[in-house]
Amino acid sequence: MTVRLVVFDLDGTLIDSARDLAAATNAALARFGPGRPPLPEAVVRSFVGEGARLLLERSLAHAGIDAPVEDVLPVFRECYREHLLDSTVLYPGVAEALEALSDRTLAVLTNKPGDFSRAILEGLGVATRFARVWGADDVPARKPDPAGLLRLGRELGARPVETRVVGDSPIDVATARAAGVGVVGVTYGLDPEGVRAAGPDRLIDDLRELKALL
Repeated sequence: MTVRLVVFDLDGTLIDSARDLAAATNAALARFGPGRPPLPEAVVRSFVGEGARLLLERSLAHAGIDAPVEDVLPVFRECYREHLLDSTVLYPGVAEALEALSDRTLAVLTNKPGDFSRAILEGLGVATRFARVWGADDVPARKPDPAGLLRLGRELGARPVETRVVGDSPIDVATARAAGVGVVGVTYGLDPEGVRAAGPDRLIDDLRELKALL
């Protein structure tokens, strides 16, 4: 079956954003827990992938700061909005892989806010490669709920058997499975051990390998 639609995760799959996310997280935590040491980037990296609320809930607990996540969330978003592209870059090979897939319809489905996601991809010069860039606030429910993925397929004219998900985490694998869609895992992202254990259909070490699989 011809693959018509390829749906990518964002953080850990297309972009390496961990440093900017860690900086914004620590800036927000500093307002609510002054004097606390910042969380190491590796710790924040391990919390990324299920949306900003869970990132902050985990970060607050790890830092031992007793503050309502509802109060911290707007501060985090303010801090992050101002520094979306300080250090964030495309992973090696991503630009070439997207160019090689110009004969397919491409989309992004992420648990990151949609406006941040679109701004980042525009700033990195690849936004026009995608027919849709949807964040958690653009779909009925965040991944691993399959609603956003199924809606992408309907809007872009691809059945589940004609669609592939590409991601770096067990959440991406679970989303694809729930929608009846094939899934390719990348091993260079935020959770290589987790994505391996989740059992995607194929694993690749470099996004430039994707074209040959499709």
